[in-house]
Amino acid sequence: MRALDFSIREFRREDFDALWEIDQKCFPPGISYSQVELLAYVRRPRSFTLVAEGLPTREDPGQAEGPVGFIVAEAGRTRGHIITIDVLDHARRSGLGTRLLTMAEGRLREMGCIWILLETAVDNAAAMAFYKKHGYYLAKTVPRYYSTGVDAFVLKKDLLSPLPPANLPA
Repeated sequence: MRALDFSIREFRREDFDALWEIDQKCFPPGISYSQVELLAYVRRPRSFTLVAEGLPTREDPGQAEGPVGFIVAEAGRTRGHIITIDVLDHARRSGLGTRLLTMAEGRLREMGCIWILLETAVDNAAAMAFYKKHGYYLAKTVPRYYSTGVDAFVLKKDLLSPLPPANLPA
């Protein structure tokens, strides 16, 4: 699939169960969110959730795929936070994650954020490559961040600087 095969829209309450199921498929237990955790993040006062769903195809113009990915982000005074970005396996490597991230970064910039933080497991090589490609760099490591005992990298992106340091582990 190509990124053009998807539309991105605002979260609707009826999306919640599908988004939670996507999160369970994208991350292992201990890293994926419980329903209570995910709902709390979606409902935070300065958070927003963007939902990607498949568009009808030429082969099946009457049938659209439901949610295939989403991003939850939150704006502070000057700091944005990407809480989670989830894309189902069959929609990965289509440009959809890039579209979700770019839209969230734009919204955070409009909300006054000048930099963004996010966390990812140190053993998630695909996520590390994705974020490095999008200008994120290593800010610090948090030991035993996840309930599984896995450490997390805290990654940062300066929204005002076009070229961040290239210090992410390969």
